[in-house]
Amino acid sequence: MEKFHNTFAGAFVDRAGLQRDDVEWINRAASDPQSRFVPIWDDRCLASGEPLRAGLLAGGDLATFLGDQEQIFLGLFRERPTFALRIESEQTPLAPFGEFHDLRYLGGVLPADEANLVAHARALVTWHQTHRHCSHCGAPLRNKSAGNSRICTDSRCARQVFPRVDPAIIVLVSMGDRCLLGRKADWPEGRFSTIAGFVEPGESLEDAVRREVREETNIDVDNIHYHSSQPWPFPQALMLGFHAIATTDDIQLLDGELAEAAWFTRKEIESGYPKLPFKLSIARRLVDDWLLEKHAPPAGQVIL
Repeated sequence: MEKFHNTFAGAFVDRAGLQRDDVEWINRAASDPQSRFVPIWDDRCLASGEPLRAGLLAGGDLATFLGDQEQIFLGLFRERPTFALRIESEQTPLAPFGEFHDLRYLGGVLPADEANLVAHARALVTWHQTHRHCSHCGAPLRNKSAGNSRICTDSRCARQVFPRVDPAIIVLVSMGDRCLLGRKADWPEGRFSTIAGFVEPGESLEDAVRREVREETNIDVDNIHYHSSQPWPFPQALMLGFHAIATTDDIQLLDGELAEAAWFTRKEIESGYPKLPFKLSIARRLVDDWLLEKHAPPAGQVIL
């Protein structure tokens, strides 16, 4: 059976964790002409061709930018060592090799494995940009494990930090033939999506589902079951998708997060209103699977 991956997800990169701390191996890989680099400039990713493909360049193509940058090793992609590289340039660089595009756009047009790779690269580069000093003592951080962690340069502190991932729940709430969708004030008129929010400290995923739905819409839910997840590197979220059944239906916008919320039938959604989230998002997959009546949990799946 063909596996379906949410956009940006999928185990397409062998992360080669055992090689990360082998400095000699990493250095050889970084200088190997067969290795590839994923350049990130202004939070954008390089792509070229028709249809578009990710710009995966050899080190020789990037000699001007490699300089003394510490390595950010992603793993083995198509059996080649692959690195992320932050490009610092006021002007758009690497014009002969393609154009830099927003990752939200590329997620909908690149092959699944390349979308996964460039999202991985952008997430790590962003994390490096925002973690340059130790949050405990203020000393500079340096790379450890080929850029998959960082460590304080003050030997008295030597704290190690790891890439941050923020868990967020996203849930399609239904009641019979209706589902609950909401719209934020800054969204285009008529576009609605599923309910979502970040998990708070000391909170389980199922508790976060119940709290977020209640806070935003006044709706109580039960029969919560896990659907799938999606890395969402804007900048560092992990979206954890659920379906849930509503036990109440009186909508009230309690916390001001939403400008509107309403119940929509399958027939209404299939007619074209409301406008749904873009197909690259897990929100859209949650709705699409509900429309196809795939919202029942598979045999053996735990219901929360």
